Amino acid sequence: MSEHILEIRHLSKAFGSHAVLKDIDFTVDQGDVTTIIGASGSGKSTLLRCINLLETLTTGEILFHGQDVSKGRINSSAYRAKVGMVFQSFNLFSNLSVLANCMIGQQKVLRIPADEARKRALYYLNKVGMAPYINARPDQISGGQKQRVAIARALAMEPEVLLFDEPTSALDPEMVGEVLDVMKSLATKDNMTMLVVTHEMSFAKEVSTHVVYMADGVIEEEGDPAKIFTNPENQRTRDFLKRILNQ
Repeated sequence: MSEHILEIRHLSKAFGSHAVLKDIDFTVDQGDVTTIIGASGSGKSTLLRCINLLETLTTGEILFHGQDVSKGRINSSAYRAKVGMVFQSFNLFSNLSVLANCMIGQQKVLRIPADEARKRALYYLNKVGMAPYINARPDQISGGQKQRVAIARALAMEPEVLLFDEPTSALDPEMVGEVLDVMKSLATKDNMTMLVVTHEMSFAKEVSTHVVYMADGVIEEEGDPAKIFTNPENQRTRDFLKRILNQ
């Protein structure tokens, strides 16, 4: 049996006396599309930020190919190139063109020459349908287009895992579909390993291979999407799904 790409072991995170995450355990294997669902404030985004080393754990371990990356003894930029993140608010450089946004990380972190970085950036921008906009700045394109550029930027680092932190929640409703279509394509055609915090239940149900339901900083239930959505064991899971699916 192959090793897990990521192992989250007994992860806890507190801000002062407020415990946001409590004893989180799960694994991510090659090709998994794991969706993390739950009400706002349940700790989902903090969990992703911990996995991406944007937050320091209070206790626990994050193993990447068996190596603990959570204790500050690794190059965090090199790790983030392998475990990339797509943010809710895009986080593009406003003074750079679409193309330059997708080149800068390759050049600064991976030390890839400009011509190779450009070639790779163009490939991934084309993949997400943004090649016609390479000379535009972020303020000249829509929210959905910005998020597709952000996805291309993450892909250009050629990561092993992509983390998505509510990638559609800052978008107007008509732009949500274009971003979800890109994500679905990555999952189904490219076999990209993905960890997705989302309120898009249709995506979680149709695309993910594993669903994690969180509430109050703990994993209440996890498993196969069909089981979670049709026959959840936990009463809190049932109540959450009933509430959100009937909106």
